Amino acid sequence: MRYEPCSPTCSNWLRYGVQPKNAKQGQAPGRCRGKAHKPEHLGYAGRRVTVSRKWSNKTLTDHRADRRAWALEALGLSATENTDRDRYTWRPIPPGDPDLPPLGQRLLAEIANRQRWRELMAEHQARADGTDLPATRDQEVAA
Repeated sequence: MRYEPCSPTCSNWLRYGVQPKNAKQGQAPGRCRGKAHKPEHLGYAGRRVTVSRKWSNKTLTDHRADRRAWALEALGLSATENTDRDRYTWRPIPPGDPDLPPLGQRLLAEIANRQRWRELMAEHQARADGTDLPATRDQEVAA
C-alpha cells in the first residue's frame, strides 16, 4: 500500500509514468504526504473496502453480504436458512447469575469454537483447491 497512489494528486503516480493532478515542482515517487502512506495508517482495516465503492459500486452492506454468502457456500449451507432475526432474545445478565459460567471458562469455550471454525474453513478450502488433507493433525504438524 505504500507505493499505491492514494489520490489523483498523489506523487506515487510518477512510479507508473502518470502525471499527478495539480503536479508541483519537487514531487517525487514515494514522497506523498497523504495519510494513507503514513506508517501508522498502513494496513488500516477496511479503508480499501470503504473506498472501493467508487469503482465497484458496492456499499459496505453489499460487501458484508458477499462475504456471508461465500462463507455459507463454503460450509454447504443455504443463504436462506437462519435469516430469522428474532430467533434470539438478548437481555443483560445480572452479576452473580448462577447460569453464567466464569469468564475464563467462557473465553476458553470461544477460543475452542474459533479453532473449530478455522479448521472447518481450512478443510473446505483444501477440498475446493483439490489438495489432500492429512488423516490426523499430528501428521500435519510433522510435515
